[in-house]
Amino acid sequence: MKKKILFIHNNFPGQFPHIASAAQQAGYKIAVIGSASAKEPLGAKVERWKLTRGSTNGIFSPATRAEADLLRADAAAAAARRLKEDGFVPDLIIGHPGWGETIYMSTIFPGVPQLLFGELYYRAHGFDLGFDPEFDQITVAQEQRVHAKNATQALAYTDATTIICPTPFQASSFPQTLQPLIKILHEGVDLTAALKQESPRLKLPNSQILDGTQPVITMINRNFERLRGFHIFMRALPALMRECPDAQVLIIGKDGSGGYGGHLAGQQTWKEKMLAEVGNQIDQSRLHFLGRVTHADMIAALSLSTAHVYYTYPFVLSWSLVEAMACECLILGSDTKPVRDAITHNENGLLFDFFDVDALSQAMIAACQAPDRYLALRKNARQSVLKVFDKENVGVPGWMALISEILNRPA
Repeated sequence: MKKKILFIHNNFPGQFPHIASAAQQAGYKIAVIGSASAKEPLGAKVERWKLTRGSTNGIFSPATRAEADLLRADAAAAAARRLKEDGFVPDLIIGHPGWGETIYMSTIFPGVPQLLFGELYYRAHGFDLGFDPEFDQITVAQEQRVHAKNATQALAYTDATTIICPTPFQASSFPQTLQPLIKILHEGVDLTAALKQESPRLKLPNSQILDGTQPVITMINRNFERLRGFHIFMRALPALMRECPDAQVLIIGKDGSGGYGGHLAGQQTWKEKMLAEVGNQIDQSRLHFLGRVTHADMIAALSLSTAHVYYTYPFVLSWSLVEAMACECLILGSDTKPVRDAITHNENGLLFDFFDVDALSQAMIAACQAPDRYLALRKNARQSVLKVFDKENVGVPGWMALISEILNRPA
């Protein structure tokens, strides 16, 4: 009889596309619990949960996240019971507990092992909160609210057979009591699709065609925001544009008012804020906000890149950095813990103090003026990510071996 795996993710597949596909190919029967946005894998049943009520108005502030997670957990539990009534009882649960959906699974499927994704355990100090003194003045209330965000995921992790963290930094965020459960293994990125193109061309929104004859600086933010260094990058552009009059700057991502770093006053976006600050110091005809793009256009942009800037507070490492390295970009990164999990300074990229705007400016200028100087770093970037982040040789084999090992443990 086929072993059954239940995947639980708010926005399935989320981090699990390659794992779910490999599980099906290996002969496991899978089902999915997710929200309305969850995608349906071929030949698998998806139970979408739906909330019957919203959060309580005026609830004690530190309890806001816990209540929301428990409401989602309740809805996901109803979806799990529907699966059980239809005869699907999993041999293994693979889930992301970040939204609360896995909390009640041990009560519905007692004794079923759980492989839970360990994305980040929130910390009131030393991580994203309080990292940037320009914007953060931490209060006791903030510290307590951030720590309280762990309430429901801590409960979920007590049911974990194994917690799987993508990087050493993310694993380090978890408390000592959970460390014995942790295995560090990235879920894997498709590095055959992230490959430097031989003769890349990219059409910009103004109909200009980039073909590699001009230096190109790239940056990718899912949402333009301070947590991913958008403000530092924008402040570094005036010097770049003065010294490199032919350099083109491509920024991929969404111009929203939120993101991980929080909202600005009055719903102002970070693009608006930073253009108001430095817009009159730069040639905006060479600054291109591309919005969200197709994966093919992203790879074309990275293939054209003279230097790719990746800055982040101590937080979750982005897939975009891995793909940029796979495309043999020269990485100019922030010297912060998550980036050090991928970049070693002067070996496969260059690292700079997050707050040193001039250092970033000078690095971009040097890359534009002498690109051949960095060829070895570019080649090393791809070779290094193949060893740690490749789905074919690292992510999928590692996950599938762990799945097999858990499923074959004595009851």
